[in-house]
Amino acid sequence: MTATAVLLALCPLLLAGGFVLGRRTAHPSGRSDVGTPVERATFDTLHTASLAAPPLRAGLTEESARRSARRLRTLLGTDALCLTNRSAVLAWDGTGDQHRKRVMEHLDGLLDTGRSAAFGCGCGALDCPLRWAVAAPIVTDGRVLGALVAYAPRESAVLARAAEEVARWISVQLELAELDRSRTRLIEAEIKALRAQISPHFIFNSLAAIASFVRTDPERARELLLEFADFTRYSFRRHGDFTTLADELHSIDQYLALVRARFGDRLSVTLQIAPEVLPVALPFLCLQPLVENAVKHGLEGAVTRSRITIGARDAGAEAEVVIEDDGVGMDPGELRAILRGEGGASAGIGLSNVDERLRQVFGDDYGLVIETGTGAGMKITVRIPKYRAGVHSSGGGIG
Repeated sequence: MTATAVLLALCPLLLAGGFVLGRRTAHPSGRSDVGTPVERATFDTLHTASLAAPPLRAGLTEESARRSARRLRTLLGTDALCLTNRSAVLAWDGTGDQHRKRVMEHLDGLLDTGRSAAFGCGCGALDCPLRWAVAAPIVTDGRVLGALVAYAPRESAVLARAAEEVARWISVQLELAELDRSRTRLIEAEIKALRAQISPHFIFNSLAAIASFVRTDPERARELLLEFADFTRYSFRRHGDFTTLADELHSIDQYLALVRARFGDRLSVTLQIAPEVLPVALPFLCLQPLVENAVKHGLEGAVTRSRITIGARDAGAEAEVVIEDDGVGMDPGELRAILRGEGGASAGIGLSNVDERLRQVFGDDYGLVIETGTGAGMKITVRIPKYRAGVHSSGGGIG
């Protein structure tokens, strides 16, 4: 669901809000708010819609229906309202609760066809004002998930149209909820794929390096085993989409300790880290793959000593991380293919994965910026907003 689609879905809701505006301007509340009655009614309508939206972003459940039903009834200005799924009433708000047990009988055709339906609902009780109802389908991805049913004392074409538009608005909220869940599943799948991609390579080389010290320097072997244990514990933790820059850099330091055990004096690492950016939150396992890429493509092919520089600086509203090596570099055309996901797993560890996750979380302006050329090394710049709604570390640092 694009932003344009959301706006298009909201436009009919605003038109349907005329029903509410008519009711409220005909019966002014007498409040002394600034603005005309129509302006106040418009604000109240939009405010009520905004209050009804958050519960629905959790999906169509009993809890979300219960929390949103009262707001939706206020939005429609009707005597009673209920929300259903395909098999049962999830929530009822308003008078005439005795009608609840017969709701599903009236929805058989709607649930099959996805078409709105109106029906008489007189119960014979002299004190019950409900005589007519309109049911509108709640549809996402072409599937009818349930219905919104609005009750009134008499037939109303305006209420019928308004109920359809509100049901359509509910459908948009549920589609956005599914997008949120899909995004979470995608991020989790990408992290799992990244772990599967880098772990065999890293584990094999680390254990081989540690094994080489077992007889000659047991104390060094013990220290490296502790570094290995801490690094793998961090990399395979089960909670949190985000971490702090401090935790990610600590994990990178442990990774580099294991790499140094393998390469010895061939590897020189320089760290230039501004303390004020250490608390900044970023996607989990976002930087470590870039450092591993520098080791794999910048160092393994080199005969002489090679250098990696890792810098993190304060850039106003952002933190800027730069990972640079003086290794063999890469042809820019090959790099573009890798970022499109066409280079194969061995072509660039995690580059496309990290680039995509950064764009998903922060927007397209925050993808990787890579400067390279054949024989010219590689410089990767990562910009991270210091604050972005919904982005925060869940803790769990390795200390």
